Amino acid sequence: MKHTLSVLVENKPGVLTRIAGLFARRGYNISSLAVGETDDPDVSRMTIVVSGDEVVIEQVCKQLNKLVDVIKLTDITDKEFIGREMIFIKVNCPDAKARMEIMQFVDIFRARVVDIGKDTMIIEATGEAAKIDAIEDTLRPFGIRDFVRTGQIAMVRGAKNPKHPKKSN
Repeated sequence: MKHTLSVLVENKPGVLTRIAGLFARRGYNISSLAVGETDDPDVSRMTIVVSGDEVVIEQVCKQLNKLVDVIKLTDITDKEFIGREMIFIKVNCPDAKARMEIMQFVDIFRARVVDIGKDTMIIEATGEAAKIDAIEDTLRPFGIRDFVRTGQIAMVRGAKNPKHPKKSN
């Protein structure tokens, strides 16, 4: 089962390396990892998607909590949360007919064209993983020249804590 972990960490050099290293040393594969600064420039939020049963996830969480740079870790898998990924897809667009077909798919998926070249288009789409998979599959017959996909970002629904708790060690 895939679990989504929301981890508040100190925004310092080397934190990502230490966390990724923890997973690697224990043989756990990270399916998705996204990191960004929060409203507090001293704190970053990591959204980590990892596969494993309850015992594995519990072990991962305990190990993460031991790291000095981890402020707060929450397994949000069973909570109400909003999760999104983004993709840029560069697709072949050799003629006007293909361009029109691609534009129809872009509209259906509520995506958008962010660049048009002589014989390519770059499409941007945002949504849940299933939507991103679907748009990729739909555009594949046109010939995908390149694509880049972010990891999932996620946030629990409801009220936000007014301040990020600082970990005391």
